[in-house]
Amino acid sequence: MTPAPPVLYFEDVAVGDCADTPAMTVTEAHAMLFRTLTAEPAQQGAAVPELLPLCLSIGLGWRIPQPPLSVLAFTGIDWQIVRAVEAGETIASRSCIVIKRAMREAGIVVEEREIFDPRGEVVQRGRMTFLVARRPTGGPA
Repeated sequence: MTPAPPVLYFEDVAVGDCADTPAMTVTEAHAMLFRTLTAEPAQQGAAVPELLPLCLSIGLGWRIPQPPLSVLAFTGIDWQIVRAVEAGETIASRSCIVIKRAMREAGIVVEEREIFDPRGEVVQRGRMTFLVARRPTGGPA
């Protein structure tokens, strides 16, 4: 048996913890693939689909050196598009834990995320709410 990959549990994170993703250049190929998968019609000009930067930033989160949260459920999103992203622009993101609330068998974690361009200007921002597993305890004694 191979061991389970490492994950972060509710107890492993704290309000104020932040993580930065690497940067990525958004291409017209990314936009075309996204439109194909979502059946979103093509837009005028070089703007990419509005939700593509959010999707890419979530994927970039898998490239940071810390294990992912042990998410049981994605419970909400409050998202703002500040400005359109154009094909050829490079984006990166930063996410910070802003709320942590314990529950009986899990916990609520609210993360603020900003997607920004190379000048540090925010292009999208918002909050995501997750139900996160608590660290398993040893079995019955």
